[in-house]
Amino acid sequence: MRNHLKLGTFRGIVSVPRARGVGTSLYNPAMRIFMACPAPPRSRKGNRVTADRWAGILKSLGHRLTLGQDYRGDACDLLVALHARRSFPAIRHYRRLHPSGPLIVALTGTDLYRDIQTSRRARQSLEWADRLVLLQPAGLDELPTALRPKARVIYQSALPTPRKSAKHPGPFFDVCVLGHLRHEKDPFRAALALRQLPAWSTIRVTHAGQALSKAMADRARALMSRESRYRWLGEVSRGQARRLLARSRLLVLSSRLEGGANVISEALADGVPVLASRISGSVGLLGARYPGFFPVGDTRALAKLLAWAEMEATFYTRLQHCCADRAHLVDPALERADWQSLLRELVTEHEP
Repeated sequence: MRNHLKLGTFRGIVSVPRARGVGTSLYNPAMRIFMACPAPPRSRKGNRVTADRWAGILKSLGHRLTLGQDYRGDACDLLVALHARRSFPAIRHYRRLHPSGPLIVALTGTDLYRDIQTSRRARQSLEWADRLVLLQPAGLDELPTALRPKARVIYQSALPTPRKSAKHPGPFFDVCVLGHLRHEKDPFRAALALRQLPAWSTIRVTHAGQALSKAMADRARALMSRESRYRWLGEVSRGQARRLLARSRLLVLSSRLEGGANVISEALADGVPVLASRISGSVGLLGARYPGFFPVGDTRALAKLLAWAEMEATFYTRLQHCCADRAHLVDPALERADWQSLLRELVTEHEP
């Protein structure tokens, strides 16, 4: 569905004459943007972290932005919806009030790798959108062919952790896991891999993340009681999580699905190599030839990679170099420029 605005309905457009009588458009940054995100304020879930960062970027570009869990008819020139299925009520309400209004839908991991195959609401959100934002290019393969032309990739950026938090030499080979304890994250894979390492290994795993059920919390405590090299911290602040990452030798991301994990961007910014399950979302960020992938749920393969990283300097150095080669993707200036380019594109498309 292609939407076209009526004259004067998009405040981001100012028409001025050009030579030979040809019209052009000037980008007026004073747009009113509503961003719908299902995660509540102060949530430490990845979707909210992304929404808060994007809100800051759009404000820095001169826009007036409102960030909320639902859209209730606020006056706006553009709706940005994070999550095709969970933000569907906001998207539907906006479309009913503004049939031709510009709409951007940003797709999460559960959108790309589950919901758009099973949810009519998620598919309808994709059809209504003028643009679809993906967090990494491999996600394009999950979209229906007809919708791919309106998809744009915007990598999530991260700033390096201050030097005072950088890792320092010590007796342990520290590995961190950063993520809430839920099924999609396969959160205990690194802890289970410790059992397959030799007793003399200096690897220890520190896990920060909220348990989203009592069963998950109970399992984390049980693993700690059986494996002295595993420590679960529970939920911590973003600052604490970033300092833990910066002090670590490796990050393990064992997820079953991801749209494009914030924590990979943070690891690239901090120069911390990643061992990740081979899923589309992580392949899109790290590259198909990245040497630090293991099959989803494969404890033995992860343990083997951990041992190689600890004992084989050449393998660890290779991981470092591969991550350094991808670090430019998470430059905040790139994410800001991509958003600016996307908004300019919409302005041009919707001008009268």
